[in-house]
Amino acid sequence: MQKYEYATVPLLIHATKQILDTWGDDGWELVQVVPGPNAENMVAYLKRAKA
Repeated sequence: MQKYEYATVPLLIHATKQILDTWGDDGWELVQVVPGPNAENMVAYLKRAKA
């Protein structure tokens, strides 16, 4: 059975692609993006397979 680890990452509107590309390069897959605590932020939920 595959096991996963998860991360929550704050996203800044002006740097969203750069932040997600960095996490993606480390093997993380984007699961969902939800609104953050204010209009300038969002929160990304990511997962990757455990080794």
